[in-house]
Formats: sequence, structure tokens, C-alpha cells
Amino acid sequence: MKNSDQIPIGCVILAAGNSTRFGRNKLFTEINGKTMIVRAFASVPAEKLRGVVVVTQYEDVRRLAESFGFFSIVNSHPEWGLSHSVRLGTEALKDQCGGILYQVADQPWLKRESVCGMLDVFCEHPDSIVAMSSNGKRGNPCIFPKAFFDELCALSGDKGGRAVIEHHEDRLLLFEVSAEELADIDTPEDIDNINEELGMRNEES
Repeated sequence: MKNSDQIPIGCVILAAGNSTRFGRNKLFTEINGKTMIVRAFASVPAEKLRGVVVVTQYEDVRRLAESFGFFSIVNSHPEWGLSHSVRLGTEALKDQCGGILYQVADQPWLKRESVCGMLDVFCEHPDSIVAMSSNGKRGNPCIFPKAFFDELCALSGDKGGRAVIEHHEDRLLLFEVSAEELADIDTPEDIDNINEELGMRNEES
């Protein structure tokens, strides 16, 4: 059964950043044979969702989104900050969804099964904000119910869902996953560091 058969849930993939700290468009950096953007799209359980919207400034990302069956929106002003992407994605889905999953595109170790589990939790608690976490430390992705769409659209500057959560901690539920799933990539060194940590854990096990 689709989650959208119970509560219509959409997904916004935020993929419009300039990758300033990485030095080039990090979304097309390969990790174990797959680019980060392909990994991000593959982690989305589209069959459980009412619709998937990719917000990006990159034509290559738009073409890839279409090959996955996702709808893309051009962010012509990434310099306006994260809030602009959040608003564009939210406005595209808010009239047809009771909840929206916001996912970044630079968490290459995020598992599709974890996103599925998070959606199930939201369907059981549709008035709550659900966020992934590891050892109680909150990260991405997050799911917001309809009651928060207007607040998300009112954000400005380089602010995302975190700014809304900070005002509504009493509505937050955490969904625990492994630490590497929450790891995002800002620099090339981040990839080396995570791969090294994973290698050490594999040797220990």
C-alpha cells in the first residue's frame, strides 16, 4: 500500500547548491561507481509518494530527474539561500499533500529502506515532524505535516526546516539510523573520512 493511500506525502529534493566548499559540482562526484545525485534519487521510494519534486539550478540534474520520473523546478536564484529552494518545492506540492519529505542530495549513504521506515512513522503520527537522527542527533531528511507549510514558505535567507523545528521541538519525533546515513558531503575530504571510518568498522566486525 502506498503511504499516499493513507496520507498523501510528497517529496522535495534540494539540489540547487553551488558546492562552493567542494570546488566543483559535488552532485556528479562518483562514490563507489555512482554519482551522489543518482544515489540521492535512488534512495527515494517514489512508489510511496504522491509526487517527487527536484529543485535545482543544473540542467544535468533536471534531465536526470526526468529519467527517474520526477518533476523538476529551476531555482534561478540559488544565491538567495536554502529557503528559496524550500519555498519553491513546498509551493509545488502543498495543495496536494498532507505531508512533505525534504531530502538533501549530498547524503550518499542514505538508505532507501530508512526513508521508507521514516514515512511509515509519519503515517502513524501525521501531526508530528519526523526527522532522521543518530544517537539522538537530528539530521536530514525531515517530514513536515501540512500545518507547517506556510511557515516553511515564509523562511528567508540560508534557512531550512531546522529553523522551523527549533520553534516546535514539542512536535518532533526522531527516527534513528546509523551515523553514516546522516553524513553529508561538503568537501572532497569528507568522502575520504567517511570511507575510512566505514572501512575501519568493517575490519572490526
